[in-house]
Amino acid sequence: MEKATLSIPYYTEINDFLASIPWPGKTNNPDFYCLRLKRVDEVLQVYRPPLKRSFYFFALFRNTGQIEVNYNDQRINNPDSYMVFHAPNLIYSFSHNNELEGYIVYFKAECFSFFKQDFHRTFLLFDLLHTNLFKFDHATYDRLAPHFEAVFQAYDNSAKDQHMEARLKLLGLLYYLEDFSVERKKDIGLASPQQILLQKYIQLVNNHYLDKRTVQEYADMLSVTANYLSQSVKQVSGKNALSFISERLAGEAKSLIRYTDSGIAEIAYQLNFSDPANFGKFFRGQTGESPSDYRKKHK
Repeated sequence: MEKATLSIPYYTEINDFLASIPWPGKTNNPDFYCLRLKRVDEVLQVYRPPLKRSFYFFALFRNTGQIEVNYNDQRINNPDSYMVFHAPNLIYSFSHNNELEGYIVYFKAECFSFFKQDFHRTFLLFDLLHTNLFKFDHATYDRLAPHFEAVFQAYDNSAKDQHMEARLKLLGLLYYLEDFSVERKKDIGLASPQQILLQKYIQLVNNHYLDKRTVQEYADMLSVTANYLSQSVKQVSGKNALSFISERLAGEAKSLIRYTDSGIAEIAYQLNFSDPANFGKFFRGQTGESPSDYRKKHK
């Protein structure tokens, strides 16, 4: 079988991305779109394999049922509510079902060209290395929702090709949410250099696990020796550094096997393995079962 070329979908236009997900929607403004997400009664499991977008995304969600939220290498079961922020050009994959409702905003940096060029430096919620996610109770959702609603009402009522009032209200919302994030984090103590290095390492793994598989490659990116990185990761987490790469890769493999109809060989090449046999050996080592057995059990 000819090896498939590793290819991660890259969406530069909001409408192209919207066409790839099960929620209907389209924007006449190529730089800005507000989408209300409503709970539906039909059973719907949404999974998106790794992708990249050239634009910003953030959302406020309320959970009305039993759900599992997966993002990066994190898994959250049955959060009451949560808010997520995602900067452009990060590798991203997610899965959840139809038990969510709330507010979703997509926008390009050009949306705020009148503001300032260093947008991402002003709003640190859009971390260039990883997804920011805050989980909280329904009362907090109810406190935040009116601020989102003000943006959405302005979006619905303003000129469809400009949405200037909505953009200004969105700017105000982002300033408000920056203060909210500081409030949420104020009880967190100062991290040690090793903890900071671990965080940076995990962020890099989340964004490069498909093409970088050795601790040395990440040590080079972090400008430290592989030995120092390994010792620091072990000291802080109790796990060896290589396990973070393997677990992230295995997590994506599980999602592809469980939520897509792609063949095992196709998944192996998509995840950048040299051949299906090596993928099978890796997967069995991580899970204790073959990819085919895992699919039979969880499909």
